[in-house]
Amino acid sequence: MSFRLLPHRRALCAAALRSANSSIRQSSRHLSTTPVYFQAGRSFPEQSTSTRDDASLPPSAAPPFPETISNGHQPRLQGKVAVITGSSSGLGRAIALAYASHGAKLVVCADLRPAPALGVEEGEDAVVPTHELIEKKFGAGRAVFSECDVGTPADVKRAVEMAVSKGDGRMDIFIRVHEEEDDEFDRVMKVNVRGVYLGCKYACAQFLKQGPDATGRRGWIVNVASMLGYVGITGGAAAYCASKGAVLNMTKQIAVDYAADRIHCNALCPGFTKTSMTRGNFTNAEVNASMISTTPWGEWGNVTDVAKGAVFLASDDAAWVTGIGLPVDGGYLAQ
Repeated sequence: MSFRLLPHRRALCAAALRSANSSIRQSSRHLSTTPVYFQAGRSFPEQSTSTRDDASLPPSAAPPFPETISNGHQPRLQGKVAVITGSSSGLGRAIALAYASHGAKLVVCADLRPAPALGVEEGEDAVVPTHELIEKKFGAGRAVFSECDVGTPADVKRAVEMAVSKGDGRMDIFIRVHEEEDDEFDRVMKVNVRGVYLGCKYACAQFLKQGPDATGRRGWIVNVASMLGYVGITGGAAAYCASKGAVLNMTKQIAVDYAADRIHCNALCPGFTKTSMTRGNFTNAEVNASMISTTPWGEWGNVTDVAKGAVFLASDDAAWVTGIGLPVDGGYLAQ
């Protein structure tokens, strides 16, 4: 069946287009006199000394497409140095292991304590601290632990400095994973929002200091938000949803502010994922059935699903990607 506008509707559409074109022309004449409400600047004003238009900053070079893929696994992060907060358990642990498996030469595992929390991981390795497990699987010197409260500036700064000192003077990737799911609003905001802000602040400071790499890029930030940064959910998660919405918009703003410096800033938005934090949900038959029924894929995600997204967002495969929130949610947000 073809679609045709009736004559009177064609006339209405034509009138609307003429009006829109007229408005655009009128607006363009007044652009020079429009009041400026937002002055050019950046999220972290004290870092404004960077030479954004420095001729020494080369255009971003297109990364070479891999000629061969061995066993379906092409290392995407070869030789990179990464800091991952919240790395002792769950998603942070999965990302740390994924980065090491993709060739990262040093992973700084930053968390309150090295011991993993009880979650869904099984086997003798489940109780091994993440940095020790990386060295066990991938070799000595590939990981180190840094005690870190993400809401404490000195702790975050120390983790970055450790990466630089042990990573031959450079940090390439900063991943902010640790999160709080609590009823206490201020605590949630401190961990989920202030913690992200501090991580981005000290990561950007280091990226600006060290200058661009051979491809013209300075560094990669990946914040962990949530699909609940986009939508609400039944069950009284106002503080959590608000914090994740803040993470998404902060990520976008930092991406805009530092794009000219060739600093990528993106966010991961996991759906219902099995971790130690969600254990009370997927072990409750009623809650578990409800969450599965609202996810088109019809099952919970696991941390390795989300970790693959974190690898992508910190790799040359995302060379022209910045300021996005990437859903890894089994289709939840597609509804």
